Amino acid sequence: MPAASGLSNVVAPTPRPSASLVVVNERNEILLVRRNPKASAFAGMHVFPGGNFDPKQDKTLAMTAIRETFEESGLLLASAGLGLPEHVLDKARHAVHQQKVPFHDFLQSEGLEADVDLLLPFTEWVTPPDQPRRFRTQFFVTFLSRAPSLGFSSGAKQERIPTHDGGQEVIEARFIHPRGALDECRQGKISFMPPQYYILSTLADILHGPLNTQEQQDKVRTLSKGTFGRMTINPRPFGKDENGRTILTYEGDETRGGPKGRLHRVLAKFKPGVRVRPNEQALQDFLRIFALKVATDIILIRNFDIFSEIEGQVAEPAKL
Repeated sequence: MPAASGLSNVVAPTPRPSASLVVVNERNEILLVRRNPKASAFAGMHVFPGGNFDPKQDKTLAMTAIRETFEESGLLLASAGLGLPEHVLDKARHAVHQQKVPFHDFLQSEGLEADVDLLLPFTEWVTPPDQPRRFRTQFFVTFLSRAPSLGFSSGAKQERIPTHDGGQEVIEARFIHPRGALDECRQGKISFMPPQYYILSTLADILHGPLNTQEQQDKVRTLSKGTFGRMTINPRPFGKDENGRTILTYEGDETRGGPKGRLHRVLAKFKPGVRVRPNEQALQDFLRIFALKVATDIILIRNFDIFSEIEGQVAEPAKL
């Protein structure tokens, strides 16, 4: 296709501000939602609940994370005197998702206050410039043992929530231990993108056992308050390895200003996440859809201690 040669002149889209929330329950399980295999972005992938910042509803990215978690899973992180019946939460959840009721109006009407102060920053990720859809996503972590919550908080359930265009974004929500999630990913049962894999791997090294402890929470809080929590990660491709996996380097890697031998990167195979439909004739539509990738066969390589060897090494301003 001759027109494809003009791709190098395409200006990279500005990343959209977004937020994602890693919810840890008392059993050290993390909330994951599965996106619809027919979704236009991240089709079929397992992700933490989250979405785009909405200036009409969200004062902060932390509020975005709480609102999106409520919409996608039914879990509401909010302080309440008596709690609300499940049917009231479900009704409000659909109304908020369909933009019939602003999230803050729902909270105010029920005397609720979103627990934004209990969200711990846990890295920010910027989509590479060559992608058709770009996001600047702030990840947060919160613990249900500390955060008052209503609704879904353990186990698994099916979620079929219509989007504004009549489609379906999320088809499942469940809690699973990070080690179990990583094992399923290695077995090919579920798929993650590099940011989710990175964060799950980090937490799997901390959240040992089936009971969330104060010591574990303190370790996560230490990371959040240090350079790790403030780190902005801009993945950059660096060729392929001997197995054909793409090498994506992160801040602090020896190829990104880090000391010789310092490795901060991920290996992954990428494949198109959406096939082109016959009625999509325009080259722009073809490129927009075909370029959306999903990752498989992921391996994280990080040969330094994120508690003691990260200061001044891996944090750098995001470059758009």
